[in-house]
Amino acid sequence: MITEDKKKELFRLYPVLSGVNQELLDRSLSGAKLITLKKGTLIFDELQPCNTFPFILSGKIRIFKQSINGRELSLYTVESGDTCIVTTGCLLGNEVYNASGMVKKDTDLIMLSASSFDELLNAPAFREFIFSVISKKILELLQLVEAVAFHKLDRRLASLLIQQGKKLKISHQELADELGTVREMITRLLNSFSDTGLIRLSRGRIEILDVPALKQILEN
Repeated sequence: MITEDKKKELFRLYPVLSGVNQELLDRSLSGAKLITLKKGTLIFDELQPCNTFPFILSGKIRIFKQSINGRELSLYTVESGDTCIVTTGCLLGNEVYNASGMVKKDTDLIMLSASSFDELLNAPAFREFIFSVISKKILELLQLVEAVAFHKLDRRLASLLIQQGKKLKISHQELADELGTVREMITRLLNSFSDTGLIRLSRGRIEILDVPALKQILEN
């Protein structure tokens, strides 16, 4: 049972629901469940059946692909108010998951059944919202494909460091997973950045010392 406070939070984060017929909305939410997932939880994995649609109230989930040899590539993250297009696509196509989802921060979700999601799609406002999100995320994924295929790893790493802020608490392996490469390559590049004074390295932490110089790498 979802409390009234959680329903208010749901409507605040997903204002599109205010445009859905009340009877339809009540019916769709009647069987919904509120769940809390801890950091490190694998929320779904490749080839698993997809039978729920999540509304994210808080936290962060990382969606990624994993190769046979264990290397990972982050596709995107999902936070409060977002929609996971991997889940949406699998529900729309009645397919199993084709990627994995890992909880990066403790996360609260309201989970709809697949049948409730299908019913909610009958509301024009919700249907337009879903397809709008899919369109936006596809463009972001195309940018990711372009970066992986055509941009050098040092440029991608510099870009990622700039996006994260001046002081990062992150491991070399986490950076490698984000960029779809191996830890050794990241360590080599970070040491190079450190040797030239762009960053300062310590255990599990990176401090950016020269943002303009990192940005210059992006232009090379």
